[in-house]
Amino acid sequence: MKQIILGTAGHIDHGKTSLIKALTGIDTDRLKEEKLRGITIELGFARLDLPGGQRVGIVDVPGHERFVKNMVAGASGIDLVVLVIAADEGIMPQTKEHLDICRLLNIKHGLVALTKIDMVDEEWLAMVTNDVQGSLKGTFLEGAPFVHVSSLTGQGFPELLETLETLCKAVPERTPGGLFRLPVDRVFTMKGFGTVVTGSLVSGKVRVGETVMIYPSGIQSKVRGLQVHGRAADQATAGIRTAINFQGVDRDAISRGDVVGGVNTLKPSYMVDALLAYLSSNEKPLKNRTKVRFHTGTSEILGYAVLLDCEELSPNDTAVVQFRLDAPVTAVKDDRFVIRSYSPIRTIGGGWILNPVPGKHKRFKEPLITELKGLAESSAREIIDYHVKESGISGVRFSELRLMANLSEKDLEQHTQHFLSQRAIIQVDRENRTFIHGALFDELSRRAIKILEGYHKDHPLKAGMPRQALMSKVDRSLHSKLFSLLVQDLTKADAVVQEKEILRLPGHRVALESEQKDVRHRIEQAYLQAGLQPPYFRDLVSSLGQNSANTKEILVHMLEEGALVKVKEDLYFHGRVIEELKNRLASYLRANNEITTPQFKEMTGASRKYAIPLIEYFDTTKVTIRVGDIRRLREG
Repeated sequence: MKQIILGTAGHIDHGKTSLIKALTGIDTDRLKEEKLRGITIELGFARLDLPGGQRVGIVDVPGHERFVKNMVAGASGIDLVVLVIAADEGIMPQTKEHLDICRLLNIKHGLVALTKIDMVDEEWLAMVTNDVQGSLKGTFLEGAPFVHVSSLTGQGFPELLETLETLCKAVPERTPGGLFRLPVDRVFTMKGFGTVVTGSLVSGKVRVGETVMIYPSGIQSKVRGLQVHGRAADQATAGIRTAINFQGVDRDAISRGDVVGGVNTLKPSYMVDALLAYLSSNEKPLKNRTKVRFHTGTSEILGYAVLLDCEELSPNDTAVVQFRLDAPVTAVKDDRFVIRSYSPIRTIGGGWILNPVPGKHKRFKEPLITELKGLAESSAREIIDYHVKESGISGVRFSELRLMANLSEKDLEQHTQHFLSQRAIIQVDRENRTFIHGALFDELSRRAIKILEGYHKDHPLKAGMPRQALMSKVDRSLHSKLFSLLVQDLTKADAVVQEKEILRLPGHRVALESEQKDVRHRIEQAYLQAGLQPPYFRDLVSSLGQNSANTKEILVHMLEEGALVKVKEDLYFHGRVIEELKNRLASYLRANNEITTPQFKEMTGASRKYAIPLIEYFDTTKVTIRVGDIRRLREG
């Protein structure tokens, strides 16, 4: 059966609560203060079974101007509204404000109930009816059904029930495939059960035994029990007034405005991008960075309205806005919101969320403004493409895209697979399902190749560029997983060659120029002739009359090809000299089992400043092992 939530709206003392009690037998005023003062303060809840079998959940809202924030919380998530107007008073201030709120929340179905008809005559009733119909022109209730009722006598109730039944058939059924979200409108404890929350389940579904998360706190808990329309249930789906009993959660850990959802499926944010409609009833323009009360779901959060494309917004105009909030809000794309002025408090506008988890924007950026406006009417694939592109090098997760595009998991999966097959997006992290835009990936590839070209030109004697150095040069914020995928893609395309931790272009070969060959020969001869007592490299460079930087390149080249061996800083030996000494040392140790430092010094015929670094070099390269003051041949 279709799940429907009905809400009331209207001025204080126009008979909303009396109407619900006469319809259902349930008094939705449950607080002692409400009974004493005779007014509704908090949200009230009831249920109604229509003659045709349709069950309707009911949210009764307060009509007093001081409690409009409670009315907004209750109106969020309703499918149709009964605008209650007392026949003896007609349209009043909160009638208009409640109607504005319903329109801003995109409620499209409803009726008008003229109550207290037992207090007026037929002529007066006809006059009020005409006046109300005129006032509703241009609103979603223009042409809506009118029902004249008396909660005291029951007059008009058969017509009311019949009208509700007809309207319920016109309300579209909610799809159960969305993200499970239940904005909390009431929290209480039940003896023997613990903490219970209630709310209108706006999308998705939830089951008993399921682990859920409370946002924005991030507290996790198991669903101990569910109630739907006052009865225990194993499951609740979108469009139902639902009560959830939590396991092991303290009452004080949850409050109205929180959202119950799946574990890590939602993401609280201190900012939202939105399209704001500023009401025509406002007397003054809305200036940039005006402090406002931001309402979405059941939450009310203070924040600032940052106008992205203008300095001020005139009444009856719309603009793209970034709301920067004092506390995090948990929302998804297309969620409706209402804003009320900070002081004096009144409803001034509302609209819908374009991006629930944006970055901080600079104002007057024309491409950004155009793209944000486009999000209001873009296709799912255009929205996905925009957000992946906007995420830049950091990428965007699949779970975040669900919020940004407001798609079911199945639908988003189909769209991302299409993009992946076209290389329009690239998955850079399988575990977290993170994507970057294909155009950015290609740009990073071109940048890496260009950097390697420059490196080979500046360092022709080096085999290639160290992997870590290239990653840093491509982009300092580049994630290692993305860089690995980049290298993998380039090597697969034969655009780059990887040799251990060195990367080079396929055509790069180390080749000395004529002058460099001459310098190399002179260096090699100097080390060959010096044997086991070579000069320090800095002294050799000075004696050769060479540029230090150029000679250093040749030295690195000689080390890479094994012509020279580094024993310690600035001290090098010819490779053949080191190899010959290693063989002599190994032979000696095989014959004598051990060698002391003086014996090794005598073997080399070199001074102590060479002998000590050499024997330590053989320790380091695992030819020998030191035991006290002697060395032995290392086994294996």
